[in-house]
Amino acid sequence: QVQLVESGGGLVQAGGSLRLSCAASGRTFSSYAMGWFRQAPGKEREFLAAIRWSGGSRYYADSVKGRFTISRDNAKNTVYLQMNSLKPEDTAVYYCGAALSWGAVVDQGHEYDYWGQGTQVTVSS
Repeated sequence: QVQLVESGGGLVQAGGSLRLSCAASGRTFSSYAMGWFRQAPGKEREFLAAIRWSGGSRYYADSVKGRFTISRDNAKNTVYLQMNSLKPEDTAVYYCGAALSWGAVVDQGHEYDYWGQGTQVTVSS
């Protein structure tokens, strides 16, 4: 079992920044990768970024490349998503997920085995 808790969401003006955190507990050593996704009302869950625990390879969706940065703190079992130059269309519930399978396709939500409860990000214009 892996437990994930997101934090750091909130209300921010367009052009502002937020940093989301995802604290993992439980069998974290068995996680292959951690990812961030978001879901806006009426839309499907969208991949944003992922990072492998081992080696630290990072992956980004084109829509956030250059604005969002994923990082990890192995000692704290925490993954971060730094979000800059936020736009109103970034408004959504943001989720982190843990993928356990080696070689999981990290931009596919169905490859993730555990999810956090989500944190709301609202960007005002």
